[in-house]
Amino acid sequence: MLSRSVQLVLHYDGAGFSGWQRQPGERTVQGVLETAVSRLCGAPVAVVGAGRTDAGVHARGQAAGLRVPEKWNAPALRRSMNAILPDDVWIAAAFEMRDEFHPRYSAISRSYSYFVGTDDFASSPFRRTRELVWRKPLDFGRLCEAARLIEGEHCFRAFAVKGTAPERDDHRCTVSRAGWREREGGLAFDIQADRFLHHMVRFLVGTMLDIGEGRRAVTVMKELLAQDDNSEVSQPAPPHALFLERVDYPNDLYLRAE
Repeated sequence: MLSRSVQLVLHYDGAGFSGWQRQPGERTVQGVLETAVSRLCGAPVAVVGAGRTDAGVHARGQAAGLRVPEKWNAPALRRSMNAILPDDVWIAAAFEMRDEFHPRYSAISRSYSYFVGTDDFASSPFRRTRELVWRKPLDFGRLCEAARLIEGEHCFRAFAVKGTAPERDDHRCTVSRAGWREREGGLAFDIQADRFLHHMVRFLVGTMLDIGEGRRAVTVMKELLAQDDNSEVSQPAPPHALFLERVDYPNDLYLRAE
């Protein structure tokens, strides 16, 4: 049967999911998507994500790939899936892709944002589920200085969960952009890299918040980037304030867009 390759751009609220990856007996983003598209196609369809977000992590730019029968063009698939998906998942866009497209291995960069609420209204039920409420003073200059040290190619073994990558993996990532910004009600940390390790952004944020609070020196970032384990890293920041913002691919992989 002829089929076509489609990329889905996803928004989801991570609060109700046990992460991205399909797990027996657990509600996951991958599982919900596969249930919906398999129902439409009348046969099992695998959905592959650009990355595996943890339980509680949100997305407004996660990318997923799948192959569907040729009768399904990208706009029709998006409309039909959105009609039957639960309220905490939404397909923002769908693109027809070349056959060689792979949602994980074709990606050239991924971008995340982490939100910290520092004003009194950060405790509102409308914000505290999407921001880390932070009551202690933070030195914005120290945060920015620490973030600058992340940019470039480094081994991030100290900022990863041990044992989640193969031992032969060098744990090297190239960070093209990392920085803090002030926003209404608090701060945000934005980072773009070619790849991310398990819990990497959360470990980075947790360490930088300790630096911003004055509990650790800015130079600890350099020291951690030189370490071969995560024994000295700060506790990871909670997952509920982390968003996968976008995944980028080479333009020549796209055929038609919605």
